[in-house]
Amino acid sequence: MSLPTLNDGYAYAERIGPRGAGLSVLAYLAGRYRHSTWEDWQGRLVQGEVVLDGVTAQASEILRTGQRLIWHRPPWPEDAVPLHFEVLYEDAELLAVCKPSGLPTVPAGGFLKHTLFTLVRQRWPEASPLHRLGRGTSGLVLFARTAMAGAALSRDWRENRIQKVYRALSQGVARQDEYEIITSIGPVPHPKLGEVYAASTDGKPSQSVARVLERRSGCTLFEVNIHTGRPHQIRIHLASIGYPLVGDPLYGPDGLPLTHLPGLPGDGGYLMHAHRLGFIHPVNGRQMTLEAQPPAQLKQANE
Repeated sequence: MSLPTLNDGYAYAERIGPRGAGLSVLAYLAGRYRHSTWEDWQGRLVQGEVVLDGVTAQASEILRTGQRLIWHRPPWPEDAVPLHFEVLYEDAELLAVCKPSGLPTVPAGGFLKHTLFTLVRQRWPEASPLHRLGRGTSGLVLFARTAMAGAALSRDWRENRIQKVYRALSQGVARQDEYEIITSIGPVPHPKLGEVYAASTDGKPSQSVARVLERRSGCTLFEVNIHTGRPHQIRIHLASIGYPLVGDPLYGPDGLPLTHLPGLPGDGGYLMHAHRLGFIHPVNGRQMTLEAQPPAQLKQANE
C-alpha cells in the first residue's frame, strides 16, 4: 500500500453546453460538481483557480454556450492505494495485467498518479486500456500496445464479440442455479452526486447471465457473463434480482442507490473480480482466453 504523495495538479477543461448557459459560474460549478460545496467553489474562484475563455473567472459571471471553462486544480495528496499489478500476457500488440482491488484503472476523481494506467505507462508508454474496472474490482485488464490492435479490439468490444466473465459474492442464498438478467441501466438521482447509473426503466438495454458457483452461509458465489458493458452492470444486475454484492456501499436489493448512508461509485468493500476474457487476437487471428486467478474469498472450495 502506497503512502499519500503530492501529485502535480491537473487542469480540468470543458466547453459550456446549453444546460449551463445562463447560469453564473459559481452556480454552474456547484450544481454540476457536487463533490464540493458552494463554499469550496467560492474559495477556488477567489484563489483564481478557475479560468473562463482565458481570463480568471468571477463567481457572478453569466455563462454562454461554447465558452471554455478550466479549473486549474493545485497539487493534492492522493489517497494510499496498492501500487502494483501482475503481468498475465504480453506480446507486441497486447498487454494483459491483473489489477488489485483498491487501485483505480484510470485517472478520475481524486486520483491522478495512483492509477493502473500510470503504473503501466511507466513501463509500456504506448499502452492504452481497452476497458476499465471499478476501483474495488480486481482482475484482468487488457491494454492495446498499437493503434491497429486498439481499433480492432475496440470494435469487437462495441459489437459484443468479447467474452467477459466475472466472479462476485452476493448477499443471500440464490434460489435458482442460473439467472438471465435484462434490467435496463441508466442515470437516476443520487443524494450526493446528483445522479449515478442504476436500474432504470428509461435506461439502456443490458444483459447478464449469472450462474451459481457456490452457495454459502447467507451468501452466493456467482460467475457472471456480461453481454453488454454498462457502468456498474454486475453490481446493478445482481442487486436488481435481490442479490446485491456483499459489502456494496452503493446499491440496494432493487438495483437502486441506497438511501441510508449512500455510498459513492468508487467506494470499496464489495468482492468482484474480472476472471476471464475471450477474444480473437487482432493480428494473428488466434482465439485467446486469458484468466486472472481470483482472490481467496472468490474461489470455490474445491479450487
